[in-house]
Amino acid sequence: MAVTLFPTTTYPSPSPPKLRSHSSHPSPPVPCHSRPTNRCGGGSSKHLTAAAASGAGTAIPAPPHSNISEELRQLYECCSYWKWKGFDINFLVKGTAGPPLLLIHGFGASVGHWRRNIEVLSEGYTVYAIDLLGFGASEKPEGFSYTMETWSQLILDFVDEVIKKPTILIGNSIGSLACVIATSESTKGLVRGLVLLNCAGGMNNKAIVDDWRIKLVLPLLWLIDFLLKQRAIASPIFERVKQRETLKNVLLSVYGNKESVDEELVEIIKRPADDAGALDAFVSIVTGPPGPNPVTLMPRISIPVLVLWGDQDPFTPLDGPVGKYFSSLPSQFPNVQLHVLEGAGHCPHDDRPNLVHEKLLPWLASLPAL
Repeated sequence: MAVTLFPTTTYPSPSPPKLRSHSSHPSPPVPCHSRPTNRCGGGSSKHLTAAAASGAGTAIPAPPHSNISEELRQLYECCSYWKWKGFDINFLVKGTAGPPLLLIHGFGASVGHWRRNIEVLSEGYTVYAIDLLGFGASEKPEGFSYTMETWSQLILDFVDEVIKKPTILIGNSIGSLACVIATSESTKGLVRGLVLLNCAGGMNNKAIVDDWRIKLVLPLLWLIDFLLKQRAIASPIFERVKQRETLKNVLLSVYGNKESVDEELVEIIKRPADDAGALDAFVSIVTGPPGPNPVTLMPRISIPVLVLWGDQDPFTPLDGPVGKYFSSLPSQFPNVQLHVLEGAGHCPHDDRPNLVHEKLLPWLASLPAL
């Protein structure tokens, strides 16, 4: 999701691998690779075992909510923790022993937001999905200053330490931008392909100052920043924002296919917002620096790039500066392909997954073999 929905750090040395489960689930979870029936798919046992050796923790049980389907519950059962710079990062792995893909969600989302894609992609690929620090079931450290550079480094370290193979990165919104930054900074050949779904122009809308629509409301954005930094003000605002009815209305405004906005989607967004540290993440992301601009980064990227763009996106519209820039790339760089997806909004992978798969799967199949 985009930051508009509501909205170089020094870290300690990585800690030794540590097993951890959610405190809200007192029973010890069972790792996917030790279950009699492996719901994670043919090759996931091997990959989870390898991930565990790289610092991954125990599997995470599905949250006890009635608003999620059995299919999503099974995906949650394929999740484990990976220790990164002292923080617990939630990730999922599912599929065959095919080439690895890494799915990166947008603002407010998590691995569950790929619920309509993972099964299809795992038929021919080893699919990893990760909750960025501050989102989903990953840790939400209080007082942490979130930046795009932090998330891009997390992605590179995950590929290097857990996947351990050149990987295709697939991102949505700010997850796309994190993938762009990671790819532009990778020096180890960790990324072999890049898929961008309605890429964001920055961590928040202050990055898009050359859009007349943003210029009109820029003073209001700065005022909101000031107010959100007052915890007594930010807390009730956040409580209102994360109400189910509010979330559903926002989702309906950014999805082209309104039928895709179901109670399960609301639950996927709502549940992590109730975690300790979620308010701090919200404030830090909305009020923080927007981060590197994709316009300066894309010319550095020479690997194959697929750009998919929903034409009903109100946050990064095709006629806005970010949409116009990405629309122009195929005429400038032969490694970039672009497809506009009719009737899709800001999150086309969940909004109109069939249109995404129709363009994504042939592109993946066309990449040179590892």
